[in-house]
Amino acid sequence: MARIAIFDSGVGGLSIYSEVSRRLPGHEFVFVSDNQSYPYGNKTEDWLIERVQKLSQRVVDRCSPDVFVVACNTASTIVLPALRETLEVPVVGVVPAIKPAAKLSKTKHLGLLATPGTIVRAYTSDLIKEFAADCAVSKVGSSRLVELAEQKLRGKRIDLSVLEAELEPLLDNKKIDVLVLACTHFPLLNNEIQSVFKANNHLIKLVDSAKGIASRVSSLIDDMHPAALTTSNRTVKHQAFFTSGIDAQNLLIKQLEIIGLTYQGKL
Repeated sequence: MARIAIFDSGVGGLSIYSEVSRRLPGHEFVFVSDNQSYPYGNKTEDWLIERVQKLSQRVVDRCSPDVFVVACNTASTIVLPALRETLEVPVVGVVPAIKPAAKLSKTKHLGLLATPGTIVRAYTSDLIKEFAADCAVSKVGSSRLVELAEQKLRGKRIDLSVLEAELEPLLDNKKIDVLVLACTHFPLLNNEIQSVFKANNHLIKLVDSAKGIASRVSSLIDDMHPAALTTSNRTVKHQAFFTSGIDAQNLLIKQLEIIGLTYQGKL
């Protein structure tokens, strides 16, 4: 049995947790949200490197994970090299799923939906050049969708007209047949995004990074010797921590319980 830590600025990383835990039943998960500093999209690179390094080390010291997953596109495109130098466990980051999207597209026209920071980052442009050079890529940066995903997980109704306004640049281009969700929050809105596209007579396939992350984590665990796994003799339990505590009556706690996570308080 392995212990897998999944870290994000908000709750978007739960989309990664859901896929990895489905792929790897029987292992133990620790979900950590830096809600005290949410969102990461408006922070400087130097600030992010210092913040994520500090919190990641705290998670490793307290929870002793066998694998550490950075389930945030913004952080992954900036902090991974520094984390891999300092943490003593394997680090897995989230990469926009441009490569599988390019292979899947028949029209060779992709949509890329991300936070504004990820859209303009050189890392994203390099992925497009390397894996989607034969595709046209229409890019839309949205912070509003992150807020909508956070609201949904707390039990609030999503106003589809607001979502439609955010997606408008992509809806009108019928050549787009694959949409890359390059923020871990966005898959939490899969059903709503599909509804908006269908209402506009636009068939679309949604692609995100969760399956790729699950495969990478599975491969790392397979390569580990059983004696090296920290939780080999423990009862499976899935825990959730937040850097700023949340009220016991918060609807988010109930949502966490539904997907198998027990709220453990402030990290």
